[in-house]
Amino acid sequence: MIKASIVKSDILSGFSPVVPEGCGVAAAPVSDMVIFPGFCDVHVHLREPGLSYKETIASGTRAAARGGYTDVFAMPNLDPVPDCPENLRPELAAIARGAVIRVLPYGALTRGEKGREPADIEGLAPFVAAFSDDGKGVQDEGMMREVMARCRAVGKVLAAHCEDESLLFGGYIHDGAYAKARGHRGICSESEWRQIERDVRLAAETGVKYHVCHVSAKESVEIIRDAKKAGVDVTCETAPHYLLLDEGDLMEDGRFKMNPPLRGRRDREALLEGIADGTIDMIATDHAPHTAEEKSRGLEKSPFGVVGIETAFPLVWTGLVKTGVISTDRLIELMAIKPRQRFGLSLSGADWSLWDLSEEYAIDPGEFLSMGRATPFEGRTVTGRCLMTVCGGRIAYEYRRNRSES
Repeated sequence: MIKASIVKSDILSGFSPVVPEGCGVAAAPVSDMVIFPGFCDVHVHLREPGLSYKETIASGTRAAARGGYTDVFAMPNLDPVPDCPENLRPELAAIARGAVIRVLPYGALTRGEKGREPADIEGLAPFVAAFSDDGKGVQDEGMMREVMARCRAVGKVLAAHCEDESLLFGGYIHDGAYAKARGHRGICSESEWRQIERDVRLAAETGVKYHVCHVSAKESVEIIRDAKKAGVDVTCETAPHYLLLDEGDLMEDGRFKMNPPLRGRRDREALLEGIADGTIDMIATDHAPHTAEEKSRGLEKSPFGVVGIETAFPLVWTGLVKTGVISTDRLIELMAIKPRQRFGLSLSGADWSLWDLSEEYAIDPGEFLSMGRATPFEGRTVTGRCLMTVCGGRIAYEYRRNRSES
């Protein structure tokens, strides 16, 4: 019998974990064995249907459970794109067939995520958690205004991938010192913040619940901070790699290529300030698996995207909580409370994860349950091992030391 303490937090009043009978966990105060509420990730790529050679609902949700997650939101850049109820059905069937935790699908904002005509937002609304064209920014202002108005009418969050394609110029890493020194084509920060600037203006006009995906630039943080002060209904997320790495950590390796890219030191500092002062509402992983062959092509030719759902908590715990950048309460807000509040979910005592906060180890992609292995944190030493995740009162993951997982 493992004895554990429930994490002490003022924001978790009333949270009482429901322990499945026979699971071998007892709630009693024992140092370093701690029960956290199940985490919630609003930005995950599960790749099914259409791209199952990269990830499946089954492998992705097992990986998420290993990371302590009980709720994940699946992005719509799939085949078929879920832009109408008919095209959503294959994804819902895959979720019913393979998920070990809750998966909440996004509906697309535009047909085929092509930005030219609206998706069937009204028809999809009863079956999806929110709407996004993640992977692509909506380029046309009139189109963005229209889909915002439709999301507002059905009461759903619009989660925006903000990227002005006219400012990309074929770039693939941050337009900073590393790119200039090595002859790489850069992606400027303006390509991100210019669309955020446009969108917060449109969000104020339409009244939509507006959410900004994977914020990476200091100007983006400033725009969102000012928009919140002005009363715009806006939230945003960032990812562990943007908080813990910058362009000074880049290597000539595809596992360092993601979109938006790792930016400069001042950008990372601004993100940390945004995490501390509440401008940034939540941490999401943007878990984006690719095959080993795809990610072996270097910075220029590898596809954008890294995995992160199995490593997010130990990275944030080690890099931000143990170093005093944020408190345990703030971590719980960022990874469990705020995501659910924004997207209309409730926190349940039937969803929790058990962690050994004394265990130190190096991140080894060979142990991942995800089919993706590309992480910029390979080899980094972290503290905190997930021993068990319970979703809906059922064990979704259990750590076995003689091999690893079940």
